Amino acid sequence: MGVAILADLLTEILIPVAAVVGIGFALMQWLMVSRVKLSPERQGPLAGSKNKNDYSDYLIEEEEGLNDHNVVLKCAEIQSAISEGATSFLFTEYQYVGIFMVAFAILVFLFLGSVEGFSTKSQPCTYSKDKYCKPALANAVFSTVSFLLGAITSLVSGFLGMKIATYANARTTLEARWGVGKAFITAFRSGAVMGFLLAANGLLVLYIAINLFKLYYGDDWEGLFEAITGYGLGGSSMALFGRVGGGIYTKAADVGADLVGKVERNIPEDDPRNPAVIADNVGDNVGDIAGMGSDLFGSYAESSCAALVVASISSFGINHDLTAMCYPLLISSVGIIVCLITTLFATDFFEIKAVNEIEPALKKQLIISTFLMTVGIAIISWIALPSSFTIFNFGNQKQVANWQLFFCVAVGLWAGLVIGFVTEYFTSNAYSPVQDVADSCRTGAATNVIFGLALGYKSVIIPIFAIAISIFVSFSLAAMYGIAVAALGMLSTIATGLAIDAYGPISDNAGGIAEMAGMSHRIRERTDALDAAGNTTAAIGKGFAIGSAALVSLALFGAFVSRAALSTVDVLTPKVFIGLIVGAMLPYWFSAMTMKSVGSAALKMVEEVRRQFNSIPGLMEGSAKPDYATCVKISTDASIKEMIPPGALVMLTPLIVGTFFGVETLSGVLAGALVSGVQVAISASNTGGAWDNAKKYIEAGASEHARTLGPKGSDAHKAAVIGDTIGDPLKDTSGPSLNILIKLMAVESLVFAPFFAAHGGILFRIF
Repeated sequence: MGVAILADLLTEILIPVAAVVGIGFALMQWLMVSRVKLSPERQGPLAGSKNKNDYSDYLIEEEEGLNDHNVVLKCAEIQSAISEGATSFLFTEYQYVGIFMVAFAILVFLFLGSVEGFSTKSQPCTYSKDKYCKPALANAVFSTVSFLLGAITSLVSGFLGMKIATYANARTTLEARWGVGKAFITAFRSGAVMGFLLAANGLLVLYIAINLFKLYYGDDWEGLFEAITGYGLGGSSMALFGRVGGGIYTKAADVGADLVGKVERNIPEDDPRNPAVIADNVGDNVGDIAGMGSDLFGSYAESSCAALVVASISSFGINHDLTAMCYPLLISSVGIIVCLITTLFATDFFEIKAVNEIEPALKKQLIISTFLMTVGIAIISWIALPSSFTIFNFGNQKQVANWQLFFCVAVGLWAGLVIGFVTEYFTSNAYSPVQDVADSCRTGAATNVIFGLALGYKSVIIPIFAIAISIFVSFSLAAMYGIAVAALGMLSTIATGLAIDAYGPISDNAGGIAEMAGMSHRIRERTDALDAAGNTTAAIGKGFAIGSAALVSLALFGAFVSRAALSTVDVLTPKVFIGLIVGAMLPYWFSAMTMKSVGSAALKMVEEVRRQFNSIPGLMEGSAKPDYATCVKISTDASIKEMIPPGALVMLTPLIVGTFFGVETLSGVLAGALVSGVQVAISASNTGGAWDNAKKYIEAGASEHARTLGPKGSDAHKAAVIGDTIGDPLKDTSGPSLNILIKLMAVESLVFAPFFAAHGGILFRIF
């Protein structure tokens, strides 16, 4: 079998040190962003950054006679309003989510504790009947604790991301006065703060939890890592509400602002006269920053838990090989170091000197991190794994070599890159698919919608093949453990992925602040360029999230089947087939609920914006100030109210199906939801992203073709705005939330598997 080169003691040092380094790097990036002062006193570019990314080392306002200190103060005032709105919404949301968190934690305890009638006696181990493991009551207690840990870490991750984003948006605007390079660095560093904090906090909390649980479980690693699965459940539960609630909030404001402002009143996007403009900017942070942060944290936690559960009943767990057991955590540790080096390429090694260099710089982040991570995976697979070992495979132990596990992680990593670039091809206005959608606006909104839907459906093909190849290769090499580490491979560069994803909303906010503060049109051009690149990176981030969700869900599904003592899942069995049909329907039901929620909330927003334009004298002329607070309240109230039914659908389905219909039907539901949900999620996200960038393509007028479609206010532009408005809830609410649906149902089924196996299928027993 062999022994790992890396000693257990070094493993126990390396993991927390990597996490602490990640947190330290995030704080360093935050300090550098904080050197941009929100005050009119600053007289030059950032100290220490001379000759770096400042090709035009002067203030545009000075050139145009607009260097008014009031502009800087206005930026600070707008930033404060956005930050207060976002903080207020998250605190309101977290109050409701907190109640759910406590209630569901009690449910976890009661369901799992009842498996053995709340007995405190040790029970024969599931996979080694000659050994005794800790009682089911202990599993109930520790699963509840890990659920709460995952939930709190998820909430904190989302909140910290939102705070740094709202801290950095006006600073990005002010840096744009010195050049697009300086604004890019500020926005990217701010995104990196979120990326590294989330990756490092997730790893550190999981590592600490494992070591604390070990004090009680001792050599019972099977029970220990079963209890740890609650960590993934807690993370994804909070992500669901963060994604759905934040998505409804941001799109209600966005749709309301666009329909009345741009279409009816023909005023620019982010015009300060529009009452919904602050709510729109708040929404970018609570949906795309806090929601995305919680979402990817959930994916990371679940893929780690799935790998650990399978490893605990393989030779790693049976032989108590700590270093090999911690292989998933070591992958994440190396990922943090790799992403740290990669970030320096964007902020220190290369200079952004022109608008057309922004998107290539972001793409280089993905490429560099993937290449470096491939080397990192090879090294960690060589030193942390024995030359050969066994992996649990549905009742049998499969012989695996360390190089095979390297290929499993690497195939997931590279599949993520493929999905990222395919997503970019279908959503960036630099390529023909989006340009074709923009061209279709010549004949109105109807053809725009038709072309956009076709693009979304077509964009599913290559990502699905990439996921399918990853599954085939990783399962062939290392069974379900291979799939779990492939998902971890895709998420190993999560810090970089989140940095480029968070960069988008920060740049979007920066452009909005420039418009509201009345800054030079040349500054707005620079922030628009940052935002256009950010739109594409946000789509890439969603592609990563959906692709990793598919692999994570399948890994969790495999762990669930093993834990529920199912030898096979036969789709020809009626119990399984009805579950398959119902599971495939769930993403459509969920999407219908979230889309309608956005529509209902947007309707209220449109009515309020119209009311203000019609009833406030001087609002259109700019002599009166709109009532921003009422629009913020409408978005907050609507999103809190509307997020509950979709959340209940996802959380209750596994409990109802498992309890009343049993584990076979539940396995069918999980498989159906996975297969259907991935397709719907990819097409929805890419369709919405394409419509958004088609609109921006026309607005920018950067090419001869684009200029023939424009300018702003033309019929083609109005058709593009309508397409963008339809696409908003697809790309920012329904699409991204679906990947949480498939992950959350799978991890919830895994956590409750002992209860379903012992007491599930009540209806089939009766009839």
